[in-house]
Amino acid sequence: MSDETNRITQLEEMLAHQTKTIEELSDQLAEQWKTVEQMRTKLDRLTERFLSLEEQSLEAPGITRPPHY
Repeated sequence: MSDETNRITQLEEMLAHQTKTIEELSDQLAEQWKTVEQMRTKLDRLTERFLSLEEQSLEAPGITRPPHY
């Protein structure tokens, strides 16, 4: 084969490897994004629960004398 043909073949191989790498990275990014969204949803639920519990603790009755005094 000629030098130009070898060069084109090498470029095509390099392009194929880069394309595969980009697709793999894209898939990984999509998976990580799903994980981030799940974690964000859980954090929102935990924040709501924490605020609810905090409100309940603020409504605790004051200290009073026990009935046997």
